[in-house]
Amino acid sequence: MDKLPLSDYDFFYPEELVACEAAEPRDSARLLLADRASGSIEHRIFRDLPELLDPGDCVVLNVTRVLACRLLGKKSTGGKADLLLVRQLSPGLWSALASGLKIGAALEFPGGLTARVEGLDEEGEYQLRFSSDDIPAYLEERGLAPLPPYIAKRRPPRPFDRRRYQTVYAARDGSIAAPTAGLHFTDDLLAALSRRGVRLASLTLHVGRGTFRPILAQDAAQHRMLPEFYELKSAEAAKIEAARSEGRRVVAVGTTSTRALETLGGRPEGFGPGSGWTSLYIAPGHRFRIVSSLVTNFHLPRSTPLLLASAFLGRERLLAAYREAVRLRYRLYSFGDAMLIR
Repeated sequence: MDKLPLSDYDFFYPEELVACEAAEPRDSARLLLADRASGSIEHRIFRDLPELLDPGDCVVLNVTRVLACRLLGKKSTGGKADLLLVRQLSPGLWSALASGLKIGAALEFPGGLTARVEGLDEEGEYQLRFSSDDIPAYLEERGLAPLPPYIAKRRPPRPFDRRRYQTVYAARDGSIAAPTAGLHFTDDLLAALSRRGVRLASLTLHVGRGTFRPILAQDAAQHRMLPEFYELKSAEAAKIEAARSEGRRVVAVGTTSTRALETLGGRPEGFGPGSGWTSLYIAPGHRFRIVSSLVTNFHLPRSTPLLLASAFLGRERLLAAYREAVRLRYRLYSFGDAMLIR
């Protein structure tokens, strides 16, 4: 991969464009249509998506379900403890993201749950030993939606977030952040796509730290993704293959679906069903084998999703589209508006 100066993937935006609340209804979000062949830009509403696709196209949805993995508690010294649980290491032992914790510190959470900080690894994740082995049940009852930090610092968590920071088709527990391009879909919109003759296929990529970990190297080509689990089942792969064999579009909903599809398309045996762990980093210079259209949100500057979208549309054209979106006051990031790059 050629050098990719990180400063080339920056853009200006007013802070008030950062969306702290999602559009209601979901499919009322704005949709910027960027056409790769003509170079044109159109401004639509997300519910227009069926008329922007053709019968036989295949829309690929990531059906991962976001865990309510944010915990608010307190330290034994009285200070606040704000945790994002990342993964279970063994029953009762979890890794977590937090700040200001000390090894050996005791933590308390609502309902009598306690934890002790046992370690800190080289990735900056704490190891916490909880007083209960059944943390998934505790999260289901008392956990909070893991909203991105730029939202969490602007407003307090709400019970409603657990439903709204989740796609309507979420089915498989495992993510610590939402595949946000999918937040715009409604049941009615999915039905409209089906009536249009658009195929709907599903896969799973559980969103972990790899998706949102910041790029620290000034040469973005040096960044390395952390592994995330993916799975595509045979019946779903067949839908995608049918679209490809007919010369139809494969429309990836989000950068997570894109990374799973491109991982499967890059295997020596070629595209097909499969599962495993992917560390695929898609940046300018990547040759797309499977994905021919992309539904995505407006991403943070200098982030891996922004570089993926740049690889798909081209850096200059993507940043020009972002400038146009900012000029027209599109809402940005996880709860913001969307793009269709086709």
